[in-house]
Parts: sequence; structure tokens; C-alpha cells
Amino acid sequence: MGDVLWTPPADVRERSRIGAYLRWLREHRGLDFADYDALWRWSVTDLEAFWRSVWDHFEVVAHTPPTATLTDRQMPGARWFPGATLNYAENVLRMPGRADDDPVVVAHGQTRPPVTLTAAELREQVRRVAAGLRRLGVTAGDRVAAYAPNIPETYVLLLATSSLGAVFSSCAPEFGTRSVTDRWQQIEPKVLVAVDGYRYGAKAVDRRAEVAAVRAALPSLAHTVHIPYLDPTGAPPPDAIGWAELAGPTDEPLAFTPVAFDHPLYVLYSSGTTGLPKPIVHGHGGILLEHLKMLALHHDLGPADRFFWFTTTGWMMWNFLVSGPAVGAAIVLFDGNPAHPDLGTLWRLAEETGTTYFGTSAPFLLACRKAGLVPREIADLSALRGLGSTGAPLPAEGFTWVYEAVGDRLQLQSLSGGTDVCTGFVGGVPLLPVHAGEITCRALGAKVEARSADGTPVVDQLGELVITEPMPSMPVGFWNDPDGSRYREAYFDVYPGVWRHGDWITVNSRGGCVITGRSDATLNRGGVRLGTAEFYSVVEGLDEVVDSVVVHLEDGEGGAGELLLFVVLAEGLELDDALRGKICRELRTALSPRHVPDEIHQVRAVPRTLSAKKLEVPVKKILTGTPVDRAAAKGALANPESLTAFAQLAQRRAPHDNPAPA
Repeated sequence: MGDVLWTPPADVRERSRIGAYLRWLREHRGLDFADYDALWRWSVTDLEAFWRSVWDHFEVVAHTPPTATLTDRQMPGARWFPGATLNYAENVLRMPGRADDDPVVVAHGQTRPPVTLTAAELREQVRRVAAGLRRLGVTAGDRVAAYAPNIPETYVLLLATSSLGAVFSSCAPEFGTRSVTDRWQQIEPKVLVAVDGYRYGAKAVDRRAEVAAVRAALPSLAHTVHIPYLDPTGAPPPDAIGWAELAGPTDEPLAFTPVAFDHPLYVLYSSGTTGLPKPIVHGHGGILLEHLKMLALHHDLGPADRFFWFTTTGWMMWNFLVSGPAVGAAIVLFDGNPAHPDLGTLWRLAEETGTTYFGTSAPFLLACRKAGLVPREIADLSALRGLGSTGAPLPAEGFTWVYEAVGDRLQLQSLSGGTDVCTGFVGGVPLLPVHAGEITCRALGAKVEARSADGTPVVDQLGELVITEPMPSMPVGFWNDPDGSRYREAYFDVYPGVWRHGDWITVNSRGGCVITGRSDATLNRGGVRLGTAEFYSVVEGLDEVVDSVVVHLEDGEGGAGELLLFVVLAEGLELDDALRGKICRELRTALSPRHVPDEIHQVRAVPRTLSAKKLEVPVKKILTGTPVDRAAAKGALANPESLTAFAQLAQRRAPHDNPAPA
């Protein structure tokens, strides 16, 4: 690991926002830090001083000041900034460094022409929609649900809802009825705002029937608002109002309801692949502070920037992206198929919008690499100075490709975090170099450690990813979990008082991190634990293989068990012994003889969640006899039909409890 691909410029402390923060700490707190490591150690040791410095440095607008910073460090149950009242939307709409006529929302998509909102227009739309929601009877604590894509209306609705102290929740319109109702029946929304459909590439997708089904399944709804997105001339259903009516002229001023620091802002959901999605409640203050810290100090975003992340409204990266104006950055929204008409679409969008920070997923970058795309040859990316990658581990070859094919002067930031904290807790920072295949650092205020099987912290060894000190953006709780039992079970059942995230991580001696897959999908043969990410890096590095999933079926007697590999091959290819042999040779050479699979099967598709994560654990359950409908909630999958092949294989294998390796 570890070729250095990018080094911070000599004047990084003069030019970066984290440099300005370090100067502020020296001037206002008398604190001097020699390097990032010293700053990080302080930030996770003196939690009160660090998070109070974020509050003060970014001049958080509060209605009443906090009486303390942190009253109890215990997890769960840490209480941040008691006594403070504030409003997330008020702090976002401040848009520091932006004039009224500056564009702050630049929205492109495949359903309608581009839309741009200036700072003044964004505030005006939020003012009108907040007044419209108030007319519908929405007050603090009520839930407003959006079945809508990554478009300005969804963003305006989030800000208008939070300005009232009401609680927002969104589902992307590609979610099926069951997925949506599994989420929203738990929170009982009062208002539903929904599109009529959308275009995905050249394909028109009508969602009116799904909206009707969702409405029928939510008796809590008092009002439905129709956004005529697919058909701009379409009228709302008879018992709904149109977006234009909701956002109609009004004299009501833009006002912000002051709420407690931990007042619910929005509800995000776990993927829900193995049961009801967990309704994760995030608070106004925790999200605001975490995003100010991450966007400004780690991503180095400010009033000169245009910030893009490819995401839908069903993934927490949307919630992260749309906090951009809180640090003065304009945000670029995209709704559509990123591969239509080809994989160059988003790179051309970056040129057209003057994007300075381009965020995407590791699978997208690897798909571009595999397709032989050279983005800098098809688009002028000279404005680009940051590139973010998340959603899955990015292997070293992905890093190298970015510096060869996208640009050699930008900073690549691979990051990992989750819906649970609505941020990345490991990522990049302007002060440190980029090493191939490595996440640069643990984020400020995030005490991430690797733990061995007996619970001791380890360095330079694979371990369970844990967070040992509280962060303000940890969930306020789960919806409808009055005694906190579901919340404790989700994160604190393995190590009491310590957050267990469910990933394997190696933290090296310089603080760099490598995440190697979900800890519940680990391959463990002969005492060697291997994260699945390394496995996929080898298998999907082959030209013939488009996608893959691997599972390890343990042997109850304590033997080696079975390693089963499933591959999706390039069009027209069939799996034969020659290709099996090639895959096995590559794995033996790159990893170890223990990681040569016992069987390799060809499948048409790898099951993935709606946010494109592979479903290793449900596949493993199906192969060990769990019925498909109990192993995975089909509505949470992008391609539920893909599970059939695994169920058929499980049936064929059933008579032999433990067949000999093939």
C-alpha cells in the first residue's frame, strides 16, 4: 500500500480552510498544533473544547446559547449543547460569502431543462413553501415526506420543513411501494409531496400508481402535494394540491422556529435488506456541526466552490451534499442515469457546471476505469480540485486511475461513514498526502479504532471498526423506540459503551485507514480473516468479470467451510474451466491459496441495495436454507429478481449438507 499520489502544496495552511481554523485556534484558544495527527488527537480527547471551537469558529446562529458543551460522555446517551436553541435551515440559508444574486443551486437532469437558483431565489422559495406548509397545518414535530428525486423542489421542501421545526424524510422515486411504506408507516407523515414520475436516461417512468398506493397505505396523511415533474402540464389528483399552490405568493416573512440542539431534523433509514429499515433520527444541531466541520475543514469547501455528489434522495450523501450552502458552497444536483448516453455524462456535467469538488461512488470510478474512459480527454476538468469517493472501498488501482485519467493536481478523498452518522468518519484532509488504496485519516472529532477479537485496540492489523467517543451527529435515537433498546442493539450490543459499526478496518501507524468490507460478511478460512473488498478488487480486475459476490459458508465442525464465488461476466461470455482456472490463479497469487473458491458460478446479476451496495449476508442466508422472503426485503433491492438464482442453487445443493470442494 501506499504510493504517494498527491502531496499538499507548501502553502496549504495559508490557502485552506483548515489552515484558517488552525490560525483561529492559536489566536482565540492559545492552541498550536504541529501537524494533523496532533490536531486529531486533541479533537478526540478534549471533546468539549473541540466541538465548542467548531460552534464558535463557524459562528453558529443560535437563539439561546448552550449552558454546556457535553454533559455526559457515556454512549449511548451523550447530551450535546444542552440549553441551546437553533435551527438547521437558518444556518444553511445564511450562505456565508454569497451575494443575493450568486447561483447556489445548479440542477441538471434528464427530465427537464437545467434550473438555477440564486441565494435570494432559494430563500424566497423556502419562505413561500414554509408558509404553504403552515397553511396545511404543519407545526413543529409533524412529519413531511418527499417521494421525489434530487431536484430543487426536494431541497426547498427540506429547508422549509426544518424551518418550522417539522421533521423531513425522503425516498427516491425509484423505490417501490413496499419500500416506501415500510419506511413511512413507522413515522406517520402528515404531508406527502410526490412527483408524477421521472426520466431515467431515455426512459419515461410513470409513478402515479405508486403514489396512489403509498397514499392508501398511510392513514396519517392529511395532505398530498403533487409536483408535475414528468409531465409539467399534468394536473394534481383530485384530492391533492399542486406544488405551485403550495409555493404560491404570500406575505409571511421567512422565520425560523428555534428548536433544541437534539430536536429531530430528518429521519434516514438503514437499507432494510433483512427486515424493516431502521428509522434513524438525526438532530438539527448535531448534523449542522458535523457538516460544517466536514465540508469546510476536510473537503475545504467555501464560497468559491461548486460542490457535486452523485446521489439520489434515498442515500445519506444527498443530506450531506445539501448542507453545502452552510459553508458558502454552491451545490450541483443531478437527476438521471449517470451512464446515459455513456459514462462520460457526469464528467461533462462537471465541465458545464464548473464543478470544483466532484463526489461519486467507488463502483462508478471503477466502471469508468474498466470502460477505458479518460475523463480529462472528454471534458475540461481544470476547475476540479477535489474528488470524493464513497459507497464501497476504492482499491489502489482506482486511485491510480483517477490520477492518470482525471487529473494529477486534484486531491482524491476516499471516505467512509454511514447513514447512522450522516457523514464520513474516515476520509481526506488538505494537510496530508494521498496514498494509493488508503483512506487518508480519521476525521476530526471521530475517535475511530480497530479492535481485535478480544476487544483491544490494534494498529497495522485488521480489526472491527469502533468509535470510542461520542460524536454530535450520532443519532438522536430511532423513531418509536421509547426505551432505546433497538438503538442500543444496533450499535452497542457487542462492546458496551462503544459504537461498533460493522466494518473491518486496518488503521496504520501513520493514521491511514483501509476498510475491507462488512464484518458480518468476512471470509475466514484457516484462521485468516479477509475482507471481501480485497477479493473483489482481484476478481473484478479481470476483463471478463463485470461484477461478483463471494460468501463463506462456515463448517459447523470447525473445518475450513466453503468459499463460493458468483460472477457476472461481460456480454457474450460463458464461464468455462479455462476462466475458472484464471480466476483461481489470480486469487492464489494476489491473496493466498486459502482464498481460492471451492465453487465458482455464473449469475446474471449480483443483488444490490437501492444505494448499490452488494448483499453478501442475504446471499449467505439463502444458500444456508433461509427462504428468500425472510433473507431479504425485496423492496429494498435494486434488482430483487437476482435472488432467484441463489435460491435455485440452494435447492440443488440441499441434499448434500457439506459437499466436497469442486
